[in-house]
Amino acid sequence: MGLLLAGVIGLAAGILSGLFGIGGGIVVVPALIFLVGLTIREATGTSLAALLLPVGILGVLAYARLGAVRWPIAALLALGLVIGTYFGARLALNLPEIALRRGLAVLLLVVALQLVLRR
Repeated sequence: MGLLLAGVIGLAAGILSGLFGIGGGIVVVPALIFLVGLTIREATGTSLAALLLPVGILGVLAYARLGAVRWPIAALLALGLVIGTYFGARLALNLPEIALRRGLAVLLLVVALQLVLRR
């Protein structure tokens, strides 16, 4: 059941990624924790492994055809993501599980509030 559920989570995250550019931390990680029963470390590592190549390629192709990709900004974001992901993963491996869960919860709440309160 867990593998089938992972496929459904992937499909939902893919649709949301295509619609809004979100998926990994906001959709996949919480879903893997609450629906599949992974720890936050397992969910984060699994999400990063799944997102490594397939998600970005197809989404970028669709948006690039419309001229909706700002390549210089994307390149700088990618550089920051590569560096930040490495150091973030190292930090996560040294923090207690509860600190990671609370940090993710705060991040999700802040994002949700910003989306609701901004005009």
